[in-house]
Amino acid sequence: MLTVTELLRETGVVGKFVEFFGPGISVLALADRATLANMSPEYGATCGFFPVDDETLRYLRLTGRNEEQVQLVEAYCKENMLWHEPGSEPRYSRVVELDLGTIEPSLAGPRRPQDRVPLAEVKRSFCEGLATFGVEFEDSSLDEAIAETFPASDPTAEQTPGHKPLPDPTPATHTPNVTPAAISFELDGEKVELGHGAVVIAAITSCTNTSNPQVMIGAGLLAKKAVERGLRRKPWVKTSLAPGSRAVERYYQSSGLTPYLEELGFDIVGFGCTTCIGNSGPLPAPVARAIAEGELVTCAVLSGNRNFEARIHPDVKANYLASPLLVVAYALTGRMDIDLTSEPIGLDQSGAEVFLRDIWPSAAEISDLIASSIHREMFVDVYGDVLTGDDRWRALPVSEGELFGWDEGSTYVRRPPYFDGMALQPGEVADLEDARCLAVLGDSVTTDHISPAGSIALDSPAGSYLLERGVAHPDFNSYGSRRGNHEVMVRGTFANVRLRNTLVTGKEGGWTVHLPSGEEMTIFAASERYLAERTPLIVLAGKEYGSGSSRDWAAKGPRLLGVRAVIAESYERIHRSNLLMMGIVPLQFLDGESRETLGLSGRERYSIAGLADRRAEKATVTTIPDDGGEPIVFQARVRLDTPREREYVRNGGILPFVLRRLLAQG
Repeated sequence: MLTVTELLRETGVVGKFVEFFGPGISVLALADRATLANMSPEYGATCGFFPVDDETLRYLRLTGRNEEQVQLVEAYCKENMLWHEPGSEPRYSRVVELDLGTIEPSLAGPRRPQDRVPLAEVKRSFCEGLATFGVEFEDSSLDEAIAETFPASDPTAEQTPGHKPLPDPTPATHTPNVTPAAISFELDGEKVELGHGAVVIAAITSCTNTSNPQVMIGAGLLAKKAVERGLRRKPWVKTSLAPGSRAVERYYQSSGLTPYLEELGFDIVGFGCTTCIGNSGPLPAPVARAIAEGELVTCAVLSGNRNFEARIHPDVKANYLASPLLVVAYALTGRMDIDLTSEPIGLDQSGAEVFLRDIWPSAAEISDLIASSIHREMFVDVYGDVLTGDDRWRALPVSEGELFGWDEGSTYVRRPPYFDGMALQPGEVADLEDARCLAVLGDSVTTDHISPAGSIALDSPAGSYLLERGVAHPDFNSYGSRRGNHEVMVRGTFANVRLRNTLVTGKEGGWTVHLPSGEEMTIFAASERYLAERTPLIVLAGKEYGSGSSRDWAAKGPRLLGVRAVIAESYERIHRSNLLMMGIVPLQFLDGESRETLGLSGRERYSIAGLADRRAEKATVTTIPDDGGEPIVFQARVRLDTPREREYVRNGGILPFVLRRLLAQG
């Protein structure tokens, strides 16, 4: 999974359909194929898919589909040339080869899914990468040249195939500090020490990866062998197990692996999005205090798809993606600065060293246990009546009528303002006059930097909103749980604690400068002030703006903040589409130009002409610096690539567009 993500990012597949083919398909189980296809947002493609074959039909039968349905799938795919014929190779615009024999155990981190690190290099990679977090790492056991080498994270590739990789987006606000001694404290009656590299979160999570029996049974077997050797997880590691399917719970029980996982702290906490979307919950208070006191660079290891900055937990700076088996392994070691291929992970009951290879299950062990513990009846039983719900779900009150009954007192669901003031007919896209820049951002700004996610901080604008409405801090819940309340979500937009807005020096987080006053304030507060002044807003960005998963609030939030246009060097395809579907115009610097080459600071007034022309491929941007300097005029591409996209923007977004069409139909 991580190797393919790295390879396709280097290749450049943004906006492409990626089909996997070749002789290697026959050795991949359908769950492995699904995992690779599900990573398409991470490698940037429109979609990734495998052809249909006998393995597909076998999976359909295993998971409870009736024989008539299975035969229909087979007949349809063969009739429509969708069936995989090993001897017939379609024509492709480009073929990228990967030898499955070269795949090696790997992690990805500390900030992006494409930053793959071989397992044997993780220790060195983490120590070298500490400099990007503002830490001088000194360790006599490592080569002395480490402190002067580049960060280990492989830089991401540009959008076009063959383009040179982007530089790693190193935080400019960090000042290196000499590594402090480990912070000592008491945890559950035990004296422990926490330092840089401590793994404080180990989570088997992600709906797709945790529905793969190979890796899930493998993780359970590794846990079993570890417990039998007397190994225990480190006390500061917060562990959790969140399968994407209730069938996983069933086959863990039938295989007898549940007690061993629970012995290591991997109790089932739910079925769905948890740690992978920032819903891990708080760290133990002593651990959180130690991290703050020592300004420690701690780590999370999870089996999810995304590890962007501050996505997993605001107190955890380094996030690594790994297989469920390696998640268990790092829970045992409790640290990232260890070479799991050569160093012992602990001592057994007799005091003998235990290595990862000693407890790693074989492929035959995994296959045999899958064959004996996973059956068709399990899926039929779990999903035969999946929509009924339990007694609590069925007891929920449901309002009558065709209109939703909005509760004005609710802090979870409120009527959104997307249709307020909407006319029956759309107008034209107006040019922008004297717009201000809300944020000036660098390369590889992800939707996790933009969209609200994870816990709601007490001292944040969203936290203040909830406190004012009588919601106590323990009841804040997460942004995800309150995504139906636009008042909460708009206050959390651009509020990621690792966001770096160059309008503000020496700070990370949701801060900006109101112009022309020069007052420093939160992005939400500045937005409120600009809206009151009727000042339109723009965002300046570098390459790969909006990379990562498709997050609707990464477009809804900026729209509600008053952003009318974004000017970036390049876009992730999905986010560009989401922006225009919320009525925000995506503009792109011409090749060879950028904010830096044009000398833009973001402290200018921006006027954008040409947007009203429905066929315009370029817009003219005129900037007037606040310091009285000469105006800067440049052209930008209008990234409305189809007539329908232009219609969406002319309507103010896809929501007014659809509503107007419904009204027109009577």
